[in-house]
Amino acid sequence: MPRDLILGTAGHIDHGKTSLVKALTGIDCDRLPEEKARGITIDIGFAILDLGDFRLGIVDVPGHERFIKNMLAGATGIDLAVLVIAADDSIMPQTREHLEILRLLGLRHGLIALTKCDLVDETTREVVELEVRDLVQRSFLENAPIIRTSAQTGEGIPELKTSLADICRKVEQRTANEWFRMAIDRSFIVQGHGTVVTGSVTSGSVRVGDELEWQPRGERVRVRSLQNHDRPVEEIHRGMRAAINLAGVHHEDVIRGQELAVPGYLVPAKVLTVRLHCLADVRKPIKHRAAVRFHIGTAEIMGTVSLLDCDAIEPGGWGLAQVFLEEPATATWGQPFVVRGASATLTLGGGQILQPVAKKIRRHVEMLERIECLWSGQPEERALTVAWFGGFSGFTPADLVRGANLAPDQAPALIQSLTAKGKLVEIPISSARHLLLHADMVHELDDRIMRTLARLHEEFPLMSGHDRQKVQSQLDYVGDDALVHAAVDRLIQQRRLVGDLRRIGRADHKPKLSGSQRKLKDKLIAAYLEGRFQPPDPAGFANLAGGNAASLQDLFELCVAEGYLVLVAPEIYLHSDAEATMCRLIGERLQTGPGLTVAEIRDLLGTTRKYAVPLCEYLDRIGVTKREGDLRVAGPKQEASKSSGTAL
Repeated sequence: MPRDLILGTAGHIDHGKTSLVKALTGIDCDRLPEEKARGITIDIGFAILDLGDFRLGIVDVPGHERFIKNMLAGATGIDLAVLVIAADDSIMPQTREHLEILRLLGLRHGLIALTKCDLVDETTREVVELEVRDLVQRSFLENAPIIRTSAQTGEGIPELKTSLADICRKVEQRTANEWFRMAIDRSFIVQGHGTVVTGSVTSGSVRVGDELEWQPRGERVRVRSLQNHDRPVEEIHRGMRAAINLAGVHHEDVIRGQELAVPGYLVPAKVLTVRLHCLADVRKPIKHRAAVRFHIGTAEIMGTVSLLDCDAIEPGGWGLAQVFLEEPATATWGQPFVVRGASATLTLGGGQILQPVAKKIRRHVEMLERIECLWSGQPEERALTVAWFGGFSGFTPADLVRGANLAPDQAPALIQSLTAKGKLVEIPISSARHLLLHADMVHELDDRIMRTLARLHEEFPLMSGHDRQKVQSQLDYVGDDALVHAAVDRLIQQRRLVGDLRRIGRADHKPKLSGSQRKLKDKLIAAYLEGRFQPPDPAGFANLAGGNAASLQDLFELCVAEGYLVLVAPEIYLHSDAEATMCRLIGERLQTGPGLTVAEIRDLLGTTRKYAVPLCEYLDRIGVTKREGDLRVAGPKQEASKSSGTAL
């Protein structure tokens, strides 16, 4: 079975790219009426060439400087290129620009076709070849063959096919498991079938009936049928030109630059972190906050460059940067891109994606060092860097495939290995949700919890524990309440914290109660237990406190914190047993009558009006009762207990 690859053309306008493709394949790639009328290629065209062991999907691109964005869209996903140079014209501006673009896109294989050789003599051919050799020095075409051709006479066409087959054998064959991805370069409607989109498959495979994600819209779409160069097929894979008939998609919603991919793989983002190169022959450096046209895949998006490690990238230089886009783009680690000037008259440079989904980065040394690791690091180091940047939100195996250049079947094994080494931590959030975090993030979260409690213990030295919800609410900047809750549980299991669902404290903190304070605390608790619904006045303990009068309020707060007392109103406490009895008595009485007056509640509890009113207000506040005129009727808490069959 022949191996499928994508061949792209490149070169200046009117140098014979389309004619050369027709001579090779018999297919005229100029399909638009305007192209026929004007005699120039405006948009990308397509053909197929069978070379026996190889089947080439050919993408013919326009050579005019006004249509560079179309050339860039066509160059997406190509495996090899033929740089076309007319013998009667030699090297021209778009010859250079197209070659630079191919270099920026990371192309490694190709050849040079010297066209229109029937129009010049041997000396001119030799001179042009020397000029071409000088042009391609230090590029991927430095040692590439130069094939003399003529589309009119057929000269060199057999040799060109042979050379293409030889170069195809040098193109690396990917053996790793990959996820499907295809950037859309055009769409159209087929009567009776609906919307069809086309593109070059850059990775993976897809079959009829599969579900794909349509990005950056994020919608799921189903593959109704597939074609490869007008041939119906059941499957398409990397290296093929594909036409995909999508179910339920409106043609007017499809635009060049969108992508189809396995669900969960690509994530649209307006901020990307990149390594950026400024072309050596541009006149000015790429400056901080420069406005650019950002070309990635088949998309062209306006954006702004924010340099991270310098204020300007000089011609020929490299730098770390972030690109802030006006519209979201989808990308993966290492994916090449090109930047052109905002006016679209000049290619400025390009580079590779480091973070396909990024947040704004400050110019901190640690940040830049970690970003550097994304490019220079090994797979394990890149994976750990992606995990670190995931912060408290964690990461998924798909994040490692997209952001660390791991194969889908490699990510789970690496996660398991790094977890075993303690470099990653899996935290169970619920029975259905587990969060993967970098170990540094876990240590930082643990430290924040411990420091928050240390501050509370210092503020309230007599309290052994603090309200758990109050503590966790002080960590709301983490952005995930469930994660904080799980982290507290984990610290309790590690015995670094003590507590339960209500109260928590540091295991190394002991309330600093003197012997006399402990005795005073016991007397407080006993007095409120005896007082029931006519509790003592806190001020009355001042004489009893003696030298501990200054810490009397702290002792009351400690008793509340430890669950012995309940603060029902300012300066009015009940013993917790009395409070529970009050709620039960009121609840039982409300089940048998229309409601209770304050006087009836006073008599039921055996208290005085001094306490009856604040107690009624407390019962309203906690939902045991609610006020309707002069009566207290069953409140939300009471109604809920009735519906569940439980008693307060």
